[in-house]
Amino acid sequence: MGTHQDQLRGFAKYNGEFNCRLYEQIAGLTDIARKEDLGAFFGSIHGTLNHILLADRIWLGRFARAIPTFRSLATANLVYEFSSLDQQLFDSFDELRVGRRETDELIYRWVEELEDAVLAQTMRYNNSKGHVREHPVWLAATHMFNHQTHHRGQLTTLLFQLGYDPGTTDYIAYLPNSR
Repeated sequence: MGTHQDQLRGFAKYNGEFNCRLYEQIAGLTDIARKEDLGAFFGSIHGTLNHILLADRIWLGRFARAIPTFRSLATANLVYEFSSLDQQLFDSFDELRVGRRETDELIYRWVEELEDAVLAQTMRYNNSKGHVREHPVWLAATHMFNHQTHHRGQLTTLLFQLGYDPGTTDYIAYLPNSR
């Protein structure tokens, strides 16, 4: 197994475990508190959670189209067309939480398919503005995980502002033998 494979598997583990813990904490908020516009880029906690899930499904859809041999993505609930990056997938927190859990499980299965030869391939896709982009698969996959981390950082700030401590957020704390 190569370095990129190890790193992406570590990112998937971090992503899934952090999301699980974050959703547990956010479940304790009222729906009004989750949907209150707190001035974040996507407004509310719910809006930010929705954006992360939407973006993950967009990226996985791009991977599915670019590399049609991904068995894990063949029948998955992905996003291929969207009107905006704040498009609501789910208005209900419970539905959003189920969608997140399903997508994290899909990501676990998908990273298991990422072999060196696949990671070295170039993928082409249209970005959200319709411009054609081209990257090695490993770079696009790394970006997908970095994007999640960026917006989860916004969520932890919002939670701190509301008086909640999200706990350890460092990637390295989620890796085996690092605790």
